[in-house]
Amino acid sequence: MRGKGAMLVGLAAMLLAAPAPAEIDPLAAARVRLKQARAAADEASRNAAELERRAGAERDASARFRVEEQAVAARIRRAEADLAAAEARVAIVAGLQERQREELARRQEPIARLLAGLASLAGRPAIVAVAQRGSITDMVHLRAALAATRPAIDARTADVRAELAESRRLAEASAQAAKELRDGRANLVAERGRLAALRDRHDSAAARLDRDARTAADRAIAMGEEARDLVDRMSAIGDERQTLAALERLPGPPAVDSGAVGALAAYRLPVAGRLVTGLGEVSDNGVRARGLTLAVAPGAAVAAPAGGTVVFARPFRVWGGTVIIDHGAGWSTLVTGLGAISVKRGQAVAAGQLLGSAPGGDEPRITIELRRRDQPVDITALIG
Repeated sequence: MRGKGAMLVGLAAMLLAAPAPAEIDPLAAARVRLKQARAAADEASRNAAELERRAGAERDASARFRVEEQAVAARIRRAEADLAAAEARVAIVAGLQERQREELARRQEPIARLLAGLASLAGRPAIVAVAQRGSITDMVHLRAALAATRPAIDARTADVRAELAESRRLAEASAQAAKELRDGRANLVAERGRLAALRDRHDSAAARLDRDARTAADRAIAMGEEARDLVDRMSAIGDERQTLAALERLPGPPAVDSGAVGALAAYRLPVAGRLVTGLGEVSDNGVRARGLTLAVAPGAAVAAPAGGTVVFARPFRVWGGTVIIDHGAGWSTLVTGLGAISVKRGQAVAAGQLLGSAPGGDEPRITIELRRRDQPVDITALIG
């Protein structure tokens, strides 16, 4: 009995002498990631709102497509940032739960040992305590020790109850963080699908406009050929007055904007090579060339022929890597056949700046088209 009393007194002393619980690790790395992700999400949200406002105010269909694509890309960045924030919150809650379980086990251990000792003491018959020498004195001392440690025991059990409540709160936070993670992944998938649909719609519209432009260009070329045939026939019969009258009825050449031409005075070929097809030549399948096609060295560097803004830069159907540069004042350059592209849409480029490179293989082909208000222009007139 004396040994049991000494053990219980020792357990009570351990409760009084136990150190204060260590502060839970704040999981600084995960919280830094959470802060950064929230900041990135806020910035992407502001950018998306501004781009959506600009898209709503844009009247030009092509420009509106570009701004809408940028807005969807900003929403994707926001969804990615939200997903990163949700992952950081899941990591934080998981870390807190693990630390909280360890702390709860540490706090419960002394109380469990004390309760085990008390249960053992309570199981002894009372007559044994009376008959054993010194038992009454030990009981008095034990009772006094327990009375002195009662406040500490009450405080420690209150701490344990608080830890249990914190466990329930962390479980709820874990469920909420997992839900946010699932929602973030679903939102990211939806935004990426929206971007793909927008690009498909844009590509379809661009292809339709390209077909219309090519049809109109072919019609214009055919009308020009008919006009030349008319002049030849009238010249053959020697009727000068009829020839002059027919020529007078033909529309004159469009007025040349000297200021716009001056802006392209330094126009240059983007790559050196052997001329394969010239402007207006008809291919074996009956298609008229709207620019120059050069056979170049494999991997040859392709540069901007003049300064401007890149409005398209990616592979496009059978034309391979395609870059379109807007030079302003209605002038634009189309470069196709690239194996690698080094610029991005919306990027400003200077004359001679690298656009990409030709593909490998035997004499790859690079095609250059210069247009003025969507009409093909003879490049040789500008490069001399």
